[in-house]
Parts: sequence; C-alpha cells; structure tokens
Amino acid sequence: MDVKAYLSILRIGDYRLLWSALVLNLLGDGATYAALAWITLDKAGAAGLGVLGVCLTLPVILGGAVIGPLLDRFSRRKLFIYDSVFRAAVVALVPVLAVAGALHAWHLYVVALVYGLLKIIPLAGTPAVLPELVPADKLQAASGLEATAMGAANVLGPPIGAGLIALFGAPNVLVLDAATYLLFALLIGRIKAPLARPEPSAEPGAKDSKPGWAPVFLLIVRDRFLLVLTLSFGAFNVSAGALVVAIPWLTKFEFGSGPGVLGLMLAVMAAGELVGSLVSGAVETSEKQMLRIGVLQLLSGAVLFLLLPTALPWILLGLALNGILSAPMTVLGGVVRMTRVPNAMRGRAMTLMRTVMAGALPAGSALGGVLLSGNHYTALIFFVAALATAPGLLTVVLFRNTPFRLEVTAADDQRAERDSDPDDAGTVPAAS
Repeated sequence: MDVKAYLSILRIGDYRLLWSALVLNLLGDGATYAALAWITLDKAGAAGLGVLGVCLTLPVILGGAVIGPLLDRFSRRKLFIYDSVFRAAVVALVPVLAVAGALHAWHLYVVALVYGLLKIIPLAGTPAVLPELVPADKLQAASGLEATAMGAANVLGPPIGAGLIALFGAPNVLVLDAATYLLFALLIGRIKAPLARPEPSAEPGAKDSKPGWAPVFLLIVRDRFLLVLTLSFGAFNVSAGALVVAIPWLTKFEFGSGPGVLGLMLAVMAAGELVGSLVSGAVETSEKQMLRIGVLQLLSGAVLFLLLPTALPWILLGLALNGILSAPMTVLGGVVRMTRVPNAMRGRAMTLMRTVMAGALPAGSALGGVLLSGNHYTALIFFVAALATAPGLLTVVLFRNTPFRLEVTAADDQRAERDSDPDDAGTVPAAS
C-alpha cells in the first residue's frame, strides 16, 4: 500500500474540500440512521423498520430518473448546494415535531423518502466531478479516499448516534445531520474548479452531445465492463438492503439489547469498509481490475454465511469481513466507470448505474422485513449470501482474460491538472 498516493491527492485543494465535505455529511447520516431505526422500532416494530428501509432506498429510482439529466444540464456546484440546504431543513423537522409532541412513524417515513429521492445527487454527482478535480493517474486514490470518507464517517457516526440517543433522545440526533448538510454546502461553495454544466463534444453527431437517456442506456448496454458492474453490484446490494433491516432486528429482538449494540454492529461493518477502502485506494490500477472485483464480490458474499449463528461474535466477524472485502469493489469499480464514460454523459451515466445498484436495496429491505416479521432469519441469510456470491463468480469467469486499460478524456485530464494544481492547494478562495 502506497500512503504517498493519499498524501499527494490530499494536497489538491479542491479535492480536499470535497473530501472534507463528504466526511462531515456522511458523519451526520451515519448517526441519523441509528436514530431513525431506533425511533421506528419503538413506534412500528420490525414491519415499520422494513418500511423505513424501503423509504430510504426505493425513491432513489425516481430521483435518478429525474435528477440524472440535471447533472449534465446545469451547474453541478449549484445542485450540490441546493440539495444540501433543502435536506437540512427537512431532517430538522424531526426534532421540531418531537419537541411539539407530534412526532409519528409516518413523519420518519417522509424524511426517509426525501433522503432517498435526493440521495442520487451526491451519489452520482461526486464521481461525475472527480475527473474535473484530479488527474487521471490519481483517480483510484481519489475514489479510495471517497470510499474511506464513507467508512470513517460510518465508524464514528453510529457510536455518536448511540451516544446522543442515550443522552438527548433519538430525535435530536437529526440536529447533527442538519448541521452537516449546511457545512457540506459551505465547503462545496469554496471549491474553485468550475463544477459547471459539462460541455459536450464539438464533433457533429457525437453520442455524448445527444440529450436524454437513450445514448446513456446504449453506452452501458454495449460496454461489457459497465454492464456487468451495474448488474452484479445491483444483485449484491439486495444483500445490503436486507442487512439494513437485519442488524437493528438482531439488536432488539435476538439480543434484547439497546442502541449501544446497534452502534457496535454498524461501526464494526463500517470499520471493515474503512480498512478495505484504505488499502484498495492506495493500490495501483491493474489490467486485472475486473477480475479483482469479481474475486472480491465472491468472497464478500461468502462471508455472509458467518451471520447464520445468532451469536454476537460470529455476526461481528461476518460484518467486519464483509466490509473489508466489499469496500474495494466500490473503489475499483468507480475507476472503471469514471474512465469509460465521457464527461458530457457522466452525470446521467453515473446516475443510471448507481440508480440501478441503489434501487436494488429496497428489494432486500422489503424481503428482510417480510422474512424477519415471520422470524425466518436463517432463510434470509442463506438467500442474500447466495445472491451476493453468484455475480462475483460470473465476473471472474467473464473477465479472467480481459484486460482493463486506464483511459480518460484528454479534456478532463487537462482540466484537472489546470484547476487542481497541488501548488495552489494552500490558498482556496471562495468560488465566484
């Protein structure tokens, strides 16, 4: 692992601002999930938790359909900022309603729906702008640090959430999330790279100059790398959606414990993701990139079988290994996606791919809610482990002899070098 790769990428001022904004924002979200899950369990039980999981994930599909084209038609900076300010106001409603004694389960579902609807903006927007902020040869390190931000924030978020639940009550945890949304908007506003509407190719008839979803859909379907990544990660995310429901269910109904155990399980899984992200981001991109992804998915799905014994040590081990093995999939896959899609289509393409992948989460959450309501925990784990493992095996078979070459459009590479010169990292003026 080359730590210098991370030190080099963090010297780029614009990237450092984006990364810091992500850490703060994800820190609030990690704490908020623990709070929302805990309130829902008290008000609506396991069935309500399944509904919450669906509300957090299902609207991503609708959000992707509407927002994807916006990322290629309007300033990405403005979309980031408007989204953050609006969601800060929405999540702040929960503690307000709690103080007024008017908080009900359906309020939590509405907050979750708004979160899910707009989640695609940072989810697709961040990888869409990375090639504008950093040179091509630093994309894997940038992707690794993005994933590391998620892992680090998630390690700290659940314990913070659990502590705040114990001290101040679960609704007040959302005050933290509202504050981090506002900080995110402030930091994005200080990035000096344009983050503007991308310019399409000047060549007549170029695919990336055509509006709508059709050219993006054709690009993904005809590119074997992008197609396999999208479908295999989507299948894997069904398992992740089930874990969203299974972890709080285990805490309350199997272990009979409080928010501390919930925070512990979430933090252990996030810590595993953090380790995996750190290692994979500092490793050089390889011609065996897709083969590596397949092997990682195969193993990360297989370790879910460790969750079969309902004993806390085994569950913690399974969650940790799953995090360690699955996080590099995201990092390595991100490089493949960023380098195989032109900038003028990147907002829509990232949205479409990540919508398909994130849209698989509700299926797992719904399945988890149904099976766990009937106490069919063992059947749930068998199903999701098998579903996560199979696409990894398919990827290994398809790409065992297919090389991956790191390529990015010259315009992106030159823009990243110009707008994110490490020599200018010490001074980052407010963007105009």
